[in-house]
Amino acid sequence: MADLKNVAPLEDFDWEAYANGDSKAETSREAQEEAYNGSLNKVNDHDVVDGTVIAMNKREVVVNIGFKSDGIIPASEFRYNPDLKVGDTVEVYIENQEDKKGQLILSHKKARASRSWDRVNEALEKEEVVKGYVKCRTKGGMIVDVFGIEAFLPGSQIDVKPIRDYDIFVGKTMEFKIVKINQDYKNVVVSHKALIEAELEAQKQEIIGRLEKGQVLEGTVKNITSYGVFIDLGGVDGLIHITDLSWGRVNDPKEIVELDQKINVVILDFDNEKKRIALGLKQLTPHPWDALDADLKVGDHVKGKVVVMADYGAFVEIAPGVEGLIHVSEMSWSQHLRSAQDFMKVGDEVEAVILTLDREERKMSLGIKQLKDDPWENIEERYPIGSKHTAKVRNFTNFGVFVEIEEGVDGLIHISDLSWTKKIKHPSEFTQIGAEIEVCVLEIDKTNRRLSLGHKQLEENPWDVFETVFTQDSVHEGTIVEMLDKGAVIQLEYGVEGFATPKHLVKEDGSQAQLNEKLQFKVIEFNKESKRIILSHSRIYEDAQRAEAREAKKATKRTATRKEEAPAIQNQAASTTLGDLDALAALKAKMQSGE
Repeated sequence: MADLKNVAPLEDFDWEAYANGDSKAETSREAQEEAYNGSLNKVNDHDVVDGTVIAMNKREVVVNIGFKSDGIIPASEFRYNPDLKVGDTVEVYIENQEDKKGQLILSHKKARASRSWDRVNEALEKEEVVKGYVKCRTKGGMIVDVFGIEAFLPGSQIDVKPIRDYDIFVGKTMEFKIVKINQDYKNVVVSHKALIEAELEAQKQEIIGRLEKGQVLEGTVKNITSYGVFIDLGGVDGLIHITDLSWGRVNDPKEIVELDQKINVVILDFDNEKKRIALGLKQLTPHPWDALDADLKVGDHVKGKVVVMADYGAFVEIAPGVEGLIHVSEMSWSQHLRSAQDFMKVGDEVEAVILTLDREERKMSLGIKQLKDDPWENIEERYPIGSKHTAKVRNFTNFGVFVEIEEGVDGLIHISDLSWTKKIKHPSEFTQIGAEIEVCVLEIDKTNRRLSLGHKQLEENPWDVFETVFTQDSVHEGTIVEMLDKGAVIQLEYGVEGFATPKHLVKEDGSQAQLNEKLQFKVIEFNKESKRIILSHSRIYEDAQRAEAREAKKATKRTATRKEEAPAIQNQAASTTLGDLDALAALKAKMQSGE
């Protein structure tokens, strides 16, 4: 308080005017405030102005725009510019001149955005190099902040060589060239690759100018595709097609080379205009056919690996680059039409016999069925006529069943040789594909490599017995099992069938016999050779009626004869005298003989 006593009052201060509320003092205060405000920049909300960075740390950047207070901007808005420092001039957007705390609210991000569209269009037009901040990965490329706009950087435009790890670019500030703008959708596409292509172009022209066919160069595996390998020859790329990687078959180029591997290649061809360079790797080694064993000949056995499968056969590699074809017909002695995949698959190790060998054409055909004996060589000894065997049903036709007794030995059972008794319309009624069936060899056709077989011949011919049972006019009980237009099939005893025409199916009351009806039938025809029994139901009562008619006719005839003889006797008796005893005795004897 002692210090306050020593403070001298202002000499020119008008205490009386202050006490009376004189406006002159107030006017002086307003003038002072106006003078102060006049020394500051006049700004409005939503304006974009330039400011100076006066302080910064990891979280915030303090910017002075010449206003009565400074603005604070998050450091994240300057990520695209890692070189920012105190003293740099930056553009800011005035969101609010004074918030509740009296703080000036600025945004660098919005300032950039307000001018960004004009800037990117200008950069595209003038082909300017711009800086951008790589924010994150996206499908097919990266998102880059350019002038506050999120632009798309395709993966193919990051570098001249394929990029395998995109994440290493996230968070980096790089230079770009704006290559495309979609005005309708406000989409911007940028490229980093375009900046270095011009430099590489001159380098490529120099390299291509020194290339020669047949020249061997060292290169680095740059990219591997399904169809080949791209090689970096030191600024220019060449392609080794998959067929030029190895003399052998290559399913995947990764089997031969790996990324970043250094290899020697030979130049096969190149195009100065299109800048395409065809390279070869296999051409650096001799062709395998030239190194093939000179003693190898037809009939020799070889081992190899199945490398390609087709329906018609399999390609087997017996040495790298040396292949032979096993046609499907050379895989089995069987004549059934089958696919090569039924016998082998890619990767199988197989042994085969050389069938043909053409060193000039570099072709070879092989066979595997030749490793087994031809089953038809001694067919008569193994399957003599009359011998019985078990076969497998392979196929049906309308006229019979094709069966296989063993691989390569086929036979046909005619439909008539399936059963002695059943009337079979189609073989599927008797057996099924894949089923086993007992057969008997009937004939051998060695030329066409086929046997004639029978099934019913395994049993005795029952028609020898039927001949004694179903004699003509004999009567048997039967059941109608099938109705046809021309008649009906009748099931008789012993499993044999007969046939009756419609007129022989009429019953005694005049009605027609029906399906599944059991009736008596008379045999009217028996044919052992054609195995045919013709039956009749109506013939039974018709024959009885005819027999009765014949008996009635005979009786009527006898009665008529007696009536004719009676008058003759009476006339004779009347003309005889009672005394003519001899004549009477004769008449009596005649009458007795007539009875």
